[in-house]
Amino acid sequence: MAYLFTSESVSEGHPDKIADQISDALIDNFLAFDKDSKVACETLVTTGQVVLAGEVKSQTYLDVQKIARDTINKIGYTKSAYMFDGNSCGVFSAIHEQSDDINRGVDRATKEEQGAGDQGMMFGYATSETENYMPLALDLSHRLMIELAALRRENNDITYLRPDSKSQVTIEYSDDNIPQRIDAIVVSTQHDDFVKPKSDSKADIAAAETEMLEKIRKDIINILIPRVKAGLPEHIQVLFNDDITYHINPTGKFVIGGPHGDTGLTGRKIIVDTYGGKGGHGGGAFSGKDPSKVDRSAAYATRHIAKNLVAAGICEEILVQVSYAIGVVEPTSIYVNTYGTCPFNLTDGEIADKVYEIFDMRPAAIEERLKLRQPMYSETAAYGHMGRVNETVSKTFEQFNGTKKTLDVELFTWEKLDYVDKVKEAFEIN
Repeated sequence: MAYLFTSESVSEGHPDKIADQISDALIDNFLAFDKDSKVACETLVTTGQVVLAGEVKSQTYLDVQKIARDTINKIGYTKSAYMFDGNSCGVFSAIHEQSDDINRGVDRATKEEQGAGDQGMMFGYATSETENYMPLALDLSHRLMIELAALRRENNDITYLRPDSKSQVTIEYSDDNIPQRIDAIVVSTQHDDFVKPKSDSKADIAAAETEMLEKIRKDIINILIPRVKAGLPEHIQVLFNDDITYHINPTGKFVIGGPHGDTGLTGRKIIVDTYGGKGGHGGGAFSGKDPSKVDRSAAYATRHIAKNLVAAGICEEILVQVSYAIGVVEPTSIYVNTYGTCPFNLTDGEIADKVYEIFDMRPAAIEERLKLRQPMYSETAAYGHMGRVNETVSKTFEQFNGTKKTLDVELFTWEKLDYVDKVKEAFEIN
């Protein structure tokens, strides 16, 4: 029997994502001037206020207030009407030095013997249902948010958009797990109060709200959706149909939003950040953590493994789990689930054994293989850490004393298909 599966995404202006982006901007700035920095930074945002807290061990000193304000302005919170903007909000820092007890378990005499920064389990997932090996519902949800942000910045076709928004997509699958159609799309977007009531009467206020909501619904369906659809391959475009159920700002007008409407915290969108509920999640957030924290680095490494195994033809879908003990070099386990999609006479246990041989999962080896000591993390903090484009960009950073540094940074290294040939050779397939 056919079934439905749903994933959601949120915009860069969502309160939790603002917090993630500030935390990762701090990570990038620390790594830019001291690649061996150890950082765990949490951010809270609320009406007119940003609170930074965490632990740092670094040889550099940063103007954390300026970094936070620049990040907020870049997102688009630049107007006092939002009750939260980068130029006027308060920024309080409670960042302090990392505990020696924690650091002792991570740092070793040789880099190769670096222990895991914490215990826990991490998951990586990949599926062949999209070109970027991501679950379709999540991929479409992200695309909706990316395109809506582009429309906001263009300020031409839609002129009333504010930064905070959310999306959700429901896909109908066949019994053999093939996407059949899009069943429902939800978009909630913050907006200006662009239709004023004729009077203070309840009837006129309701009429103005109805007019706004009808305009927003029309623009989302007739402008946003076609732009998203146009960027998709043909076999995904055909899943759009006239029977899609649209829920556009279903609670009514959405003028009060962002940190003024809802407090935001680092690490509260871990499913948006990963696979939209497909596969598994170990529970650890990514943003605000340097790569010695295996919550982050090993999650990227397992995604790299999963994607390369699917691309090599080992399976159509795969979940990879790895686990660690704090301060211990080797992982405590590696687990694989191919959901019965492996076309070869191989058990999941045998595949896991091969994975252990092919991929060095010691924390230091992961950092080196995926080049994780680069200031590469700000770009991960909105629209998902997985399924993104591997590219090299130039980034400039400024220290407290005005010293600037420009670096070429390779982004999303865990999305590279650089191990496909190694996987095929190890499994002895053409």
